[in-house]
Amino acid sequence: MKVFVTQKLAGDFVDKLVEKHEVEVWPEREILRKDLLRKVKGVDAILSLLTERIDAEVMEKAGENLKVISNCAVGFDNVEVSEATRRGIVVTNTPAALSESVAEHAMALMLTVMRRIVEGDRYVRSGKFKGWEPDLMVGMTVRRKVLGVVGMGRIGEWTARLGYGLGMKVIYYSRSRSVDVEKECKGEYKEKLDELLKEADVISLNVPLNKETGGMIGKKELMMMKKTAVLINTARGAVVKENELIEVLKEGRIAGAGLDVFEDESRVNTGLFKLDNVVLTPHIASATNEARELMAEMAVNNILRTLAGEEPEGLVNEEVWCRARVHKC
Repeated sequence: MKVFVTQKLAGDFVDKLVEKHEVEVWPEREILRKDLLRKVKGVDAILSLLTERIDAEVMEKAGENLKVISNCAVGFDNVEVSEATRRGIVVTNTPAALSESVAEHAMALMLTVMRRIVEGDRYVRSGKFKGWEPDLMVGMTVRRKVLGVVGMGRIGEWTARLGYGLGMKVIYYSRSRSVDVEKECKGEYKEKLDELLKEADVISLNVPLNKETGGMIGKKELMMMKKTAVLINTARGAVVKENELIEVLKEGRIAGAGLDVFEDESRVNTGLFKLDNVVLTPHIASATNEARELMAEMAVNNILRTLAGEEPEGLVNEEVWCRARVHKC
């Protein structure tokens, strides 16, 4: 069968595809839309990254042979899942591959903002540092602070564990309760987001991007936070209304923010660059060797299993699998 891979992946896992199928890998860092539409014609499988929009047009160009879209990411907002489901195309992701790495990055952003690490680095490099001073770059300690986790999926659970390990109190808001977090971290479930926003000292966003979560954090929500609170976003940029966040940060209504994702990642809002109380990283929360290789391995295996008639590990639209009567549902 024919497989198209939209970008080079970590490791040599694509070789497993080559052993069984006809595979083409786009050689550049990024594929243009016109090239994507041209290359998917007649393929049985597409292995995509979150930078590619896999919508109805792409599926139409691929044709009736397309059986599976394997997204090499935990999020799948770049894939038009409803259209794939309508066409009977399996959509998969890599949900368990990067939980620890993203949670670690959320904690790194939290510590960097609260302890003013980036400010301190710039201060030293500029030649301003002349010796220890009792009130120089005073930040906030983490222990005994309240960590509010929004979205208690795999990443949220790891974030809670790491925060609890640092001596933080864990509270969370999610569609479903986590027995593990409540047991391991003494996590306290909040039925309303407002309750979490008002109580937390650090808020970590760990939700997927969808109709319910898009723009869920705007000025109204930010103004509910403590003036000393910090917002961390390693989810998707569009979960936060960026201009409203900038306004609140300028006014000093919250203490700071750590952002790994942005509303428009091809053109980051320059208003963020002018704020000393914001730490910015280039969407690298999952950028560890271990996570990227496991993501590639899972994305490849999802294609191999689907094309072999076996249920893939990261199945997004289970109804397609049920409809095909591949297994009992």
